[in-house]
Order: sequence, then C-alpha cells, then structure tokens
Amino acid sequence: MAGAAWQHINSQRSGRMSRAPFQVLVFPYRVMPNNKVLYAVFRRELSTGAYWQGIAGGGENGESPLEAAKREAFEEAGIKQDGKYIELDSYATIPVVNVCGFRWGKDILVIPEYCFGVRVEDHHLQLSGEHTEFKWLDYDSARKILSWDSNKNALWELDYRVIPFRFHK
Repeated sequence: MAGAAWQHINSQRSGRMSRAPFQVLVFPYRVMPNNKVLYAVFRRELSTGAYWQGIAGGGENGESPLEAAKREAFEEAGIKQDGKYIELDSYATIPVVNVCGFRWGKDILVIPEYCFGVRVEDHHLQLSGEHTEFKWLDYDSARKILSWDSNKNALWELDYRVIPFRFHK
C-alpha cells in the first residue's frame, strides 16, 4: 500500500468513524456431508446495474483487513465474528472512483483489496440491505456468475485451499 494510505490509516485516532483506504472481500463457504463445498455469492443492485460478488466493504478507523472482513461479514450476512477465516494471497487494487471517490486526497488513486474465506456451518445467512439475494453454489456455478475478475481469482484460490486434492490428480 502506498505510504500516504498507511499514514492516513495511522492518523485516524480521533475516535470517529472514518473509512480506511482499503477494501476487503469475503467468501463464505460450507462443507457438505459428502465433502462437496458450496460458496455464497451475493447480488448487489445499483443504479449502474446489478452484479454478483462476495461480501465486500471497507475498513473503518484503525481496523486491520481481517478485522474489517469479520465486521463486514457480520454486517452484510450475519456471520459470527469468531468464524474460521482463511486469509488469501489473492490481492487486487481498485480505482478509488469505483469505491468512494477521492476522499483520501488526489495522491491516492487505487486502494488494495484483501481477500478472505470464512467457513460457516449454517446455510441461513441474514442479508443486510446491501444485497437483494444470495445463493449457495458449487465452484463452477459461482465462478460463472461473478462479475469481477478479483472475485473470480479469490474464489479460485479459496477453492484450491479448501479442496486441494481436486487439482492434484
């Protein structure tokens, strides 16, 4: 992350809520009794169109990316914060104009997106108003409907980590 972005995060000590210059992406997954893995994908509708994605959001105040991922998963899908999270190596950068504009100044043009998976046992998720629906899908079906390349990449890595034998035949 650019030095200016980290300085911005570290300067947030006033106690008020402030958007940190990074995004998180979280894919909930379930392992079925037959060892089949299902992934939750979420539909978001905006004035610019509708798309499918993982849980996405930004950091607040001095949160770490993992803390932000846990908070966003709880806020957007009701996932308990003590769940088993996998920090992925997948990483993307996103233009600030696609997130919330130039709120961090003219020198921060892109922000990082940190990716996670979280294992859940309950298939009933509690959607916030940010999404109109969600689906539990197998890897191939989920990958086909995801809108963003960064989501597809993170899902591939998560699937590899959850079911590594699939790729080592």
